[in-house]
Amino acid sequence: MKFKIASLLLLVSSSLIFTSCKRKPTIEVDPPPVAVKDTKIRALDLSFLPQMEEAGMVFKDENGKAIDVLDLVKASGVNTIRVRIWHQPKDKHSGLDEVKSFAKRIKAKNLKLWLCIHYSDTWADPGNQEAPKAWSGLPLAIFKDSMVNYTKMLMREIKPELVQAGNEINSGFCWEIARFDNGNNFFELLNAANLAIKEVDPNAFRIVHYAGTRDAGYFFNILKLKSVDYDWVGLSYYPIWHGKSPDTAGLIMDQLNALLNKPVMIAETAYPFTFGWNDWTNNVVGDSSQLVAGYPPTLNGQKDFLNYIADISQAGDHKKGFCYWGAEWVAFDGPQSKNGSTWENQALFDFNNKVVPAMAAFRNRGL
Repeated sequence: MKFKIASLLLLVSSSLIFTSCKRKPTIEVDPPPVAVKDTKIRALDLSFLPQMEEAGMVFKDENGKAIDVLDLVKASGVNTIRVRIWHQPKDKHSGLDEVKSFAKRIKAKNLKLWLCIHYSDTWADPGNQEAPKAWSGLPLAIFKDSMVNYTKMLMREIKPELVQAGNEINSGFCWEIARFDNGNNFFELLNAANLAIKEVDPNAFRIVHYAGTRDAGYFFNILKLKSVDYDWVGLSYYPIWHGKSPDTAGLIMDQLNALLNKPVMIAETAYPFTFGWNDWTNNVVGDSSQLVAGYPPTLNGQKDFLNYIADISQAGDHKKGFCYWGAEWVAFDGPQSKNGSTWENQALFDFNNKVVPAMAAFRNRGL
């Protein structure tokens, strides 16, 4: 706060004290800051962070100083952390104990927690939706009870503000019992999971997550016809898989909102800052044909792409924001590892683990 006090001419002598001759000081102050609405989700999926920290990775701010990642991203404008959970993973990573511990750290920083329930012991996506082995072969009624009870337990133990029942469920989940195109099981189970979420926490926002934009209208219209209960639409948008036009993704978001009367967001996105590599594990993105024209694989290209995604995903009350996936998945297993990161050139930390300029895209635009 700045104060400017007008100069006063004070004549003081042994026979004079200043009273009526004193002028009242003029004080000018800066106006109070205009309140900026913060109603959007600006999220990072940091599911790998506990594993990265265990491997000894030290993350750095723009000056090269070591810093707690959660402190850094919060200061950068991130307000939500997305974390995946697997039912019974082969190791502790993304299991219940690790996620519960990480959730406590996230909440201690006053960040929102977004829980992504894979309903699998491993990765779930459009091409792989393997049901938890513990539920294998169960009849539908018992399978449903198991899913509902598991979902309620997660809600009570982890207490997320945003929740996904399933991850990228274009083709359904928990194959074979709940494929999208295999009768009504998928719709019944998805609805049951979402109702279980709301039963434990009526204030939680439930996201149905679809990968890409192609056929998204068909998918969500079927959910509407089947009376599946949920709150927000989440879309993945990666140019390598979902088209080279962010404009189209923004248009599909508008169309889905008009069709469903539900808020829409980009639940996953990422972009490279280089075609280089920092270990010997093959990277997912490494060719110009996989990119959007005008956004080269450079620090500025990545920053410009993410700024554009931030804008199109927050414009209008019906768009709820975006989430960047794999920001922390740096090369963690040594420079010659063939089992390291496939994503280090799309992380939001460079090959020295220093934050990149694209992190600025998470600032609150007040849109």
